[in-house]
Amino acid sequence: MTDTDHTQLAFRALADPTRRGIVQKLAQDDLTIAQLTEQFDMTRAAVKKHLTVLSDGGLITVEARGRERINRINPQGMAPVLDWLSWFDQFWDDRLSALKTAVERTSK
Repeated sequence: MTDTDHTQLAFRALADPTRRGIVQKLAQDDLTIAQLTEQFDMTRAAVKKHLTVLSDGGLITVEARGRERINRINPQGMAPVLDWLSWFDQFWDDRLSALKTAVERTSK
C-alpha cells in the first residue's frame, strides 16, 4: 500500500463525526465494542462498522482478549494526516514570510 493510500484511508476514517468521537474516546482509554456502544446512540453493529473503518485507516488497533476485542488508538496512524497537513503549514509560513518582506520593502 502506498503513502497516498494510507493517507486516503486515514482521511476517510476521520471524515465522519462519529468516528472522530470514537477516536477521542479511545485517546482517553482502551475500550471494548460494548463500552463504546454505551457511549454512542447506535447499535453494536454500527459501532463495529465504524471501528472497522478506523482500523482500515490505521487509526486504531484491535486486540483480541478472550471473547472481547479491545480497541486502542494508534498514534502512528495519524502520521499520514499530519504529514499532509504539514505541507500547508510550510506553504503558509513561506507565503507570510514573502508578504512580510514585500511590506517591509514598500514601507522604506
